[in-house]
Amino acid sequence: MSDTITLIDRIYEAAVIPELWPDVCASLAGEVNGFSACILTIDTDQTLRWVCSPNIDEQMERYSRSDMKLQNPRPERSMLLAPMAFARDIDVMTDDEIATDPIYDTFLRPLGLGWSMGAVFPEPSGHTLIFDFIGRSSEGPFSTQALDYVNSLKGDLARAALISSRMTFRQAQSITATLSLLGLPAAVLSDDNRVLAMNDDMEALSPRIRTGAANRISLKNPAANGLVLAALEQLAVARASNVQSIPLAAEEGSSALILHLLPVRRNARDIFSRSLAVLIATPVGLAGPPDMRVLSGLFDLTPGEARVARELASGASPEAVAIKLGLKLETVRTYLKSIFLKTGTRRQAELTRMLSGLGRLAV
Repeated sequence: MSDTITLIDRIYEAAVIPELWPDVCASLAGEVNGFSACILTIDTDQTLRWVCSPNIDEQMERYSRSDMKLQNPRPERSMLLAPMAFARDIDVMTDDEIATDPIYDTFLRPLGLGWSMGAVFPEPSGHTLIFDFIGRSSEGPFSTQALDYVNSLKGDLARAALISSRMTFRQAQSITATLSLLGLPAAVLSDDNRVLAMNDDMEALSPRIRTGAANRISLKNPAANGLVLAALEQLAVARASNVQSIPLAAEEGSSALILHLLPVRRNARDIFSRSLAVLIATPVGLAGPPDMRVLSGLFDLTPGEARVARELASGASPEAVAIKLGLKLETVRTYLKSIFLKTGTRRQAELTRMLSGLGRLAV
């Protein structure tokens, strides 16, 4: 067990840079002579997310798609027998239970694995956070020294996970506040349709657009509500959905709206929210070239990409954009490829339709 201080620093670094978690998991496993380590979250709807050391990634993918993921007795037993602490499988299960465990038989023993230890932490946002270490069958159960070591890190691991979770909600609040300054009613949604943040402009559209049961987005118009939910479902399943534009019919005293559902590109290793979407409402007839800050903030476009995207939103061809901005045509096409990737679009016409609906409404 080497430089613990350095490992703790890396744990907190991964809290803000999610793509570092796989390497941190591998280092954690190595410190206790384990094969792999994994961090999982389960939300109130039993949605499972996870990140792990690369050598167990394929098995975790299979496990996450199986019915067994909700039939594991170890987390509940661990919470009962060793609350807020790490415990080994031999501490919470009998020898017979371990020998006949279907999860071990299906996912671990074919790889020569057969022991585990873990901890369960309820998280303030509603997630259940699970840390899990897997050991090789030939090495026997994890040692008491290994158990003491991971328990010495439990505070740092739990705090790092909390930081990651809080950053998700802080980002949501920042997006809606920025769009409010631009006069855009907006709400940020999680991948289970819950509203993470909604600005005053969007709240003013209630009851046409509001939060319903379990803080989920709800539209008064049944047809539009069905289209929004279907688009969110596609985004959650595919993890990469095209931008959706959905009409909302006019009502007495209220103009017609176009709702734009925009995927927010987050790192796939962010186990607290792999998919976010921004729902923006724009009155019909007020479309136009979008504000540069909208483009950069929503899609993480570079200044050069944002300038090109704004010109394309006006209906200009790549050739015309090149002339106006003083760029080489090949440079514009390179920008365009990157813009397609970041906005989830595939054709210029599709991109133009989507961007024209993000026109600045008011200053």
